[in-house]
Amino acid sequence: MKLKAIIFLMLLSSVIGAAHAQKINWQNLDLKTDSAFGISTEKAYTQLLKGKKGHEVVVAVIDGGVDTNHADLKPVLWRQSKKWGWSFLGSSRGNVNNESLELTRLVSAGQKRFPDPDHLPADTAGLAEYLKLRQLFNQKKQQNKQALQYMGGYKSVADTILNAIGKPEPSIQDIMAYVPLTSLQSSIKSLMLNEFKKDPKLTVADLKLQLEDAVKHFGNEKDYSLNLAFDPRTIVGDRIDDLRQTDYGSADVMGPDATHGSHVSGIIGAVRNNGVGMDGVADHVSILNIRAVPTGDERDKDVANAIIYAVDHGARVINMSFGKPYSPAKSRVDEAVRYAMSKDVLLVHAAGNDGLDLDGEGNYFPNKFYAAGKDTAQAWLNVGASNARDDEKLVASFSNFGKTRVDVFAPGVDIYSTVPGSGYKSLSGTSMAAPVVTGLATLIRSYYPKLTAVQVKEIIMTSVVKVGHDVEVVQKGRKVKVPFADVCVSGGIVNAYQALKMAASY
Repeated sequence: MKLKAIIFLMLLSSVIGAAHAQKINWQNLDLKTDSAFGISTEKAYTQLLKGKKGHEVVVAVIDGGVDTNHADLKPVLWRQSKKWGWSFLGSSRGNVNNESLELTRLVSAGQKRFPDPDHLPADTAGLAEYLKLRQLFNQKKQQNKQALQYMGGYKSVADTILNAIGKPEPSIQDIMAYVPLTSLQSSIKSLMLNEFKKDPKLTVADLKLQLEDAVKHFGNEKDYSLNLAFDPRTIVGDRIDDLRQTDYGSADVMGPDATHGSHVSGIIGAVRNNGVGMDGVADHVSILNIRAVPTGDERDKDVANAIIYAVDHGARVINMSFGKPYSPAKSRVDEAVRYAMSKDVLLVHAAGNDGLDLDGEGNYFPNKFYAAGKDTAQAWLNVGASNARDDEKLVASFSNFGKTRVDVFAPGVDIYSTVPGSGYKSLSGTSMAAPVVTGLATLIRSYYPKLTAVQVKEIIMTSVVKVGHDVEVVQKGRKVKVPFADVCVSGGIVNAYQALKMAASY
């Protein structure tokens, strides 16, 4: 077992699991008064919005599902004709949960076209691209195999240690007192204790859950994401190659796993000042939930239909906390984006969690750049994730960035929000940063409804709190320090107080 790999995967599992480091609701706090680099939401409410009347704004959340019974969400969820929204991932047969990666689907299609490298068809268009993707796919398969082996081994040894302690709920002190029987146990014990040292609030139960989540994550990756034979689309029953088909899906917006969509929805608009859980950014919101994002890569067809559905049902802002590195039907998604632009709708998109410089190291779809022509979607915000402390670690280690391809940054680390069962949990990702900006856009459109989507974007970008120091990022595999102005277009973190103040001047 390679310890460096274990450490890396332990960090990954910490992102998958619960986090504890920051204050609850820190995304809404103020840097100067609260020492947390939030977006000054509470300051805006008390100093700028007190006594003002807001208008309800429909916000679409295109995601994996929402808990429609959550006590902190139910009052703000959109509902019409006994429907909470729509799902493009289900039918009367059931719901799609796991999906393959787009890379897997592209390789599968290429394999059908070129099954025998020694007997190629007359038309070899696309062969070079297929071979390139096939090589990348094989690399990912190998990485997954190693990751599953490492995490499975880590969990197995950790379980052995905890079982040997002989207590139903061992404490950190029990682990410290445990005498390892092998050198491997000694190494794993050290790694476990290091996790507790890094996060004093982490419990043994939390650590066990993180290990279980990590093993499950890599197991699902093997069985579904990277499985060339896996195809769950028969559950939906649509004509998958008919990109213009819209008459499919079901009214079940909760789906089999509503964790991600519920968390995103709570950040945007969980009921404020009710003394329960946490407060969303926006206070006059109707959240329309649309299921189009499975565990795996979403389909371009579903994304396009979800955007169109959102626009047709009155959404003024659309949150898209998802993405992938390939988009074979991008032109169809672009059509849907152009439709949203024509209807004065603002699109807010998560920049992605690969830690990449999108200006030179990879693509992330959907995006504001149309495949046909040189124009871009003007009312589009691509959002990176920031930390609570204003230091060199301000850019979250997992967040994608880019001087021209990421517009703004917003809080996205250890964000406490709603999860199924009327529960709450801290999660990290640009998926959490995007709804912070969506909430802000909703606030502006609620209190200043005459502003256009383009004006709202302009206000959000112009009113950021500029960051004047260098930040640490990884470029081409190396840790480097760069000016914050080099990681996004605006050069700052979004700020509700400054944005609403600016909106008033418009």
